[in-house]
Amino acid sequence: MGQQNQAGDAAGSHAPKLHRRQVVIYLLGFSVVATLGGVLTPIIGYLWPPTRASTGGSGRVEIGKTADFPAGQGKVIPVNDKPVIVVNTAPGGLRAFSAICTHLGCIVNWDETRRLILCPCHDGLFNPSTGAVISGPPPSPLPQLELTVEGDAVYVRQA
Repeated sequence: MGQQNQAGDAAGSHAPKLHRRQVVIYLLGFSVVATLGGVLTPIIGYLWPPTRASTGGSGRVEIGKTADFPAGQGKVIPVNDKPVIVVNTAPGGLRAFSAICTHLGCIVNWDETRRLILCPCHDGLFNPSTGAVISGPPPSPLPQLELTVEGDAVYVRQA
């Protein structure tokens, strides 16, 4: 019987033994890698924001009446599940722009005191007549949308 135990031990000695110290080292290594992944993922997402693909839904949509957009005012309206800012300025008249900031995709709004389009995330300012960047980090102007007025109905067309 003693020989069988020795033979069984000899056959089992080919399998590598995992010691407690090695298990702790593997767990520490996994923890470091998981922590680095958790820290670096949002940083990379911030530095390289994803491009937003168009999901269709283009076409002419009635967004309201001319009385809904008084002079010197701006309003964000959902059009085909996308935000659109409509402004009515004395020099530019009624204009429609995408309300998605070109910096990181925040929704812009109308700043009543400055009479400008404002991105609240990083204080980007846009010209309400042209959509051009006045100040802040946005790299490009807000895309202008086609706006038409027929009678007292206001229509916008997204590209």
